[in-house]
Amino acid sequence: MSTDRPAPQTVRTPPPTKHQLALMIWLCVFPTLLVLNYVLGDWLRTLPMLSRTFVLATVAVPIVIYGLMPQLHKVRVRLVTRSSG
Repeated sequence: MSTDRPAPQTVRTPPPTKHQLALMIWLCVFPTLLVLNYVLGDWLRTLPMLSRTFVLATVAVPIVIYGLMPQLHKVRVRLVTRSSG
C-alpha cells in the first residue's frame, strides 16, 4: 500500500546581492583577522610583512570559506524566508 504524498515544496532563495555578499564577507573576515592577530600577534610580529600576510591569509581563508560563510548563508536563508513568508 503506497501513500501518494506530495513532494515537499523547496523554496529557492535567490543568491545574495553583491552588497549583501560584501557585508557577509566583511562579517566573516573582520572577526577572523581580529582573533588571529590577537592569538598569533606576538609570533607574527617577528616575521617580515610578506610572511605575516601569507600566514594570515593561509589560515583565515579556509576558516572564512569553509567554516563561517556556509553558516552565514544558512542564517541569511532563514532570514529571507522568514521575512517573505
